[in-house]
Amino acid sequence: MASTSAKDVDPTDTEHREVGAGLLDEEMGPSSAMAHLYRGEIHRMKYWRERLDRTSNWAVIVMSGVLTWGFSGEDRPHYIILLGIAALGAFLFMEAQRYRAYDLWRGRVRILQKNVFAYGLDPSAGLADLEWRRKLSQDYRTPVIKITTEEAIAHRLRRIYLLLFTVMLGAWFIHVTAFSSTPWPQSAAIGPLSGVAMAGLLGVVYIVAVVIAFRPRTWLAEDELHARDVGKFR
Repeated sequence: MASTSAKDVDPTDTEHREVGAGLLDEEMGPSSAMAHLYRGEIHRMKYWRERLDRTSNWAVIVMSGVLTWGFSGEDRPHYIILLGIAALGAFLFMEAQRYRAYDLWRGRVRILQKNVFAYGLDPSAGLADLEWRRKLSQDYRTPVIKITTEEAIAHRLRRIYLLLFTVMLGAWFIHVTAFSSTPWPQSAAIGPLSGVAMAGLLGVVYIVAVVIAFRPRTWLAEDELHARDVGKFR
């Protein structure tokens, strides 16, 4: 298996012949260094994927517990639901940090899939990135996080947390309007903070979350699955 196509790379180019020489020789079997490298990166990506899922699972469990207790009686204070929203925010930031690490390992896996295995299966399509060896080598020498915290938060908001926040805010609104003897918006007050101020604060927080999730941006995360490609190569 060659590392680059003849039409893309000059055969006299010593840089491409020497960098990683031998890793993709045709006689190398499944036990080659490249196969072990790929297996190791898959393991690390799987480990961080599981950490993401655990954070999401705990967020759902906490949310379910808060809603169950909050609606178990008319005397339950509505601010317990706000504590649940604060807990979701903490899980969101924790999961965003884990997503940044997950993106690092997933990026390496995708480099190998696109430029080694995809090319080996069908060389006629050429390489996805002629500089993949240099980029992967540099990443192994100096691993760096590829995406910002804000982009990671946007990814997790789009995937699950915006829906969870919507459910919690909807539950809070129902609680302060249907389960309180005090009329709205006075029923939303917490101590010296008036109901109007409380509702306005929650509205601002939710709008900020929506803006972070859907504002136009150049996505840097390795996100290979897109809705527009559903059924494209079936």
